[in-house]
Amino acid sequence: MTSTVLIFWICLVLVLYVYVLYPIILFACYSISQIVRDWRYLGSRQDRRVRPTKEQELPAVTLIVPAYNEERCLSKKFANIKAISYPRAKMEVIFVSDGSTDRTNEILSSFSDSNTQSLLLPERKGKFNALNCAVSQSQTEFLIFSDARTLCAPDAIQKLVRHFADPQIGAVCGSVELVGSAESQQTEGVYWKYESMLFLMEGRLGATVTAHGPMYALRRQCYRPLEPGDVIDDFLIPMNARKMGYRVLYDPEAIATDFSADSVKGEFIRRVRLAVGSFRALSGIYSFPFSNFAGLAFLSHKLLRWILPFFLIGLFVTSLFLVNRPFYRITFLCQLAFYLWALLGFFLRHRMQRVRYALVGYFLVSMHAAFLVGFFRYRWGQTDSTWQKVT
Repeated sequence: MTSTVLIFWICLVLVLYVYVLYPIILFACYSISQIVRDWRYLGSRQDRRVRPTKEQELPAVTLIVPAYNEERCLSKKFANIKAISYPRAKMEVIFVSDGSTDRTNEILSSFSDSNTQSLLLPERKGKFNALNCAVSQSQTEFLIFSDARTLCAPDAIQKLVRHFADPQIGAVCGSVELVGSAESQQTEGVYWKYESMLFLMEGRLGATVTAHGPMYALRRQCYRPLEPGDVIDDFLIPMNARKMGYRVLYDPEAIATDFSADSVKGEFIRRVRLAVGSFRALSGIYSFPFSNFAGLAFLSHKLLRWILPFFLIGLFVTSLFLVNRPFYRITFLCQLAFYLWALLGFFLRHRMQRVRYALVGYFLVSMHAAFLVGFFRYRWGQTDSTWQKVT
């Protein structure tokens, strides 16, 4: 076997593993786990669900909302917070503006509520600094992190904190529903449904390794101050909880609504920044404990996704070199058709967005390209931790 053939097969197996084989393995393990749970239930008849916490038993929490130039979102966020059914006497809210240059600071200053405070940071340093400042000002044992544009379901916080009755739980991630433009619904919206299915199965197997940035809860003692350059806080914060020996859960019943970028271009910009943060975080991954299924979930759902663009390039190039052989010729033509589909989606995205799944190829190629760009920016030392608004 020549080196070209070997590289081809390595790349092909890894690409298929990430998007096909891993979900199949995950589904099989999830199904077996569910059968075991059902069997135990039939034998014990004990309620497997986490019981709702009575109002008098609810702990005090701090809702932390970082913001940068969010003047258009704040009125909806204020109304959403008022609609949350958590007892107001047990919930403090901290808004923290990371050196905003629009009317964000003015709006926050004008908002009057006895349980709400606004931290108006004079200098823009990044989300890591905003979160550190807000946590240092909080007075409660449990923290709820939520983005300014995220709208939480009225009972979402109760659903999250009920799990902290178990002292081994360090972080709880909620479920996110995406709302967006017609283009985003046919691109990121389709992809997010696939991702949500994986999150649900990993959660049932105790393999949740990350949270959803729009909304998640944390036991305060699990928080470790973030450092400059830390971009993916919803990955690092739960992983630090795991490092301290706590468990991380996923609760699909705690629901929040988030708003996706209006276009693939906007999502591309966001994912480039996330890619830089992801590669930067790799240097400390070795110290995180991965027990049971969590290690496989991180490898399959995170790490291999981050470096998959290199395998896609390797697969395309090696199949081109081997195109004179029938099997490799078919493989090359299939890849060529896929990339032409993606290219067609780019040029005709406004027309094709009316056809279900027609823009998925365009979205997947764009997201892998974003991680490729992010990798080279990381290698060139571009680790800017300040956030950029996308559209």
